[in-house]
Amino acid sequence: MTLEHAAIWTDNLESLKEYYIKYFEGRPNNKYINEAKNFQSYFLTFKSGARLELMSMPDIPGNLNDTVQKQHKGIIHLAFGVDTIQEVDDKARQLRADGYPVLSGPRKTGDGYYEFETLDPDNNRLEVTCVFPS
Repeated sequence: MTLEHAAIWTDNLESLKEYYIKYFEGRPNNKYINEAKNFQSYFLTFKSGARLELMSMPDIPGNLNDTVQKQHKGIIHLAFGVDTIQEVDDKARQLRADGYPVLSGPRKTGDGYYEFETLDPDNNRLEVTCVFPS
């Protein structure tokens, strides 16, 4: 069994789509629009085959949790895997240079990864990670 997709509600559908295209090589489908529900979405497909659905609809309430300084129960981040430590470092440098925060790392973790944590434009937590060579 595979994880087919994860989904994010957003008020910034187009800019969030462009972020995942530019920084994570997501390939979008054509925008889906359901006019009766005033719903719009994109599916972005990544190299691994995993997909991310970005969704927008008026009246979806904002997240009341502090997603930047604190963590909460439930799904907390998406992780993007790369092949090398250099790719992790390069992506951290690219995002930082373009004004996105690097919350932690790049660093070796105790569970065998090399990673850093960042935020997308909607303050969703992301990790970029690779398996640390033994």
